[in-house]
Formats: sequence, C-alpha cells, structure tokens
Amino acid sequence: MDRQETKLEIADGIAILTLYRPDKLNAFTGRMMHEIIAAFDETDANDDVKAVIVTGAGRAFCAGADLSAGAKTFDYDARTDEQSTRPQGNSPVRADGSVDYSHAAVRDGGGLCTLRIFESLKPVIGAINGAAVGIGVTMQLPMDIRIASTDAKFGFVFARRGIVPEACSSWFLPRLVGISRAMEWCATGRVFGAQEALEGGLVRQVVAPDQLLPTAIALAREIADNTAPVSVALTRQMLWRMLGADHPMEAHKIDSRAIYARGRQGDAKEGVVSFLEKRPAVYPDKVSANMPDFFPWWADRPYE
Repeated sequence: MDRQETKLEIADGIAILTLYRPDKLNAFTGRMMHEIIAAFDETDANDDVKAVIVTGAGRAFCAGADLSAGAKTFDYDARTDEQSTRPQGNSPVRADGSVDYSHAAVRDGGGLCTLRIFESLKPVIGAINGAAVGIGVTMQLPMDIRIASTDAKFGFVFARRGIVPEACSSWFLPRLVGISRAMEWCATGRVFGAQEALEGGLVRQVVAPDQLLPTAIALAREIADNTAPVSVALTRQMLWRMLGADHPMEAHKIDSRAIYARGRQGDAKEGVVSFLEKRPAVYPDKVSANMPDFFPWWADRPYE
C-alpha cells in the first residue's frame, strides 16, 4: 500500500515497522491504523520475515490519538475526516435514536490494530523510543517483548480525557502487570517513566537511547538465526491464548496436538540432526505452507 504514516523495512529476516509522523509525535490516525494492519498482513505472508520490531520516528513512539479534531475527536458520529479511526460503515444509530452496539461502526480503531498485532504469526518486539501514551501504549500490549529507551514515558491517560482504556487493554494490561498496577495507572491517568514501567513489568528492559534499536535487533537476530519459524508461530499463539484458558487440560490438548504435528515435519528432524551434528539448523518448513492442520484451533470470534 501507499505508506504515508509508517515505514516498513525488511532485511536479513527482520522487519522494522516505524510509526512515521515525527512532526506530530507519531499521533495515531485512521490512516496509521490501516497502515499498521497492512504491515502485519505483509510480514505474516512473507516467509523471509522471522521477527518484527515496532518503533517510532523522532522523539516519540506515539503520543496517542491525533487530537486535531478537538471536541469531536472521540465522537465517531461527528467525524467525517480521513484521520478518524472509525471503521467504514453506516451509522449505528437507529431511527429511534438508540444505538446498535453490535454494529461494525461502533468498533474501536485501536482495538482493530491491537487485535491484528495479537494475531501475528511472527514474534513482535516493541522498541519504545519516547513518549507512548493512550493508544501509543495500548498498541504495545499485544507485542511479545517491549524494550524501552531511558527517554520513554508511558501513560494510560484515558480517564483524563473523559474516555476509557481502549484497544483491548482491559484484557491485556492486567495480564501483563496485574490488576492492582493496571488499575492504578488507568485510574490516575498519570504519565510515568521507563523505570516505573520496568518495575511494573510493562517493559522487559531499559537501555540508553542509542542502544535501543541495536538491542531490539540483537534479540530479533537471535530468534531469526536459531529457531524454526513454524514452531515460533505456534508457540506465540499457544502462550497468548492459554492466558484465557480455564484449566491446564486446555493447554495439554494443544501441546499434544502441536508436539505430534511438529514431530512429523521436517523441522523436528532437522532440529535434532543439526544438534547431533553440531551445526546450525536449516529449517525447511514455512509458515505460509506448513502450519499444522489443526491451526487455528480457536473458536470462531464475533466480527470476523
């Protein structure tokens, strides 16, 4: 697609997706949402991509929603401009003035973005280079590993804007940092620094600004150079989706299917033989063609 608000660079098995509105602190718009979704469609379809890094251009990661529409910013029915994150569709307001909350036009644009990241077949590393508030922090939550610059700042500022946490963050955030920390950050809406984010478990590591991308790339390189992509794709979905399982038996079912299916494929044979022969593995299976026949195993979801 014609990228205007993001950049996607792919080299040596690693994709770097950069939010690119540096003069606007990479504020989130409808166009950016569509470009992020399209980027993950592209990285999923490209077997050369083994890991995805997401970062921001300039001094911010993403300063939240673009507020240039003023009071209409979060009033979807009042927005007609191209920067709105509202999905396409007719109005959900019925003739009698009531709202059809199941209508596609009610859906939160940030949620569309985070759900697409959640569905990624490739591991996702957030390289948080600066301010990350509102959707700028909630879009990070389905990323697998977050590394922050010492310059990074975070804020779940929704209550200070008269709205509520979005982008599926009421599901992701308590699972990542615990309910007490999640409620504190969301109820106060305050902005906090990288060290507090590290202590709270929101980020995995804090590094100097000039070490942020090298650190993220080194981690992506370790994945790309040493692991079987189909195994990583399966593992990513197994770990995330088991967060909602009500009994370990659910994990046992999926583990058993995955081990059985992988054991019949070339990757498992290559993984063992290369280890015994003390050489780097060359995994033959491709995410685009060799995912097990039970994948995806989860039930149909609404809206899809």
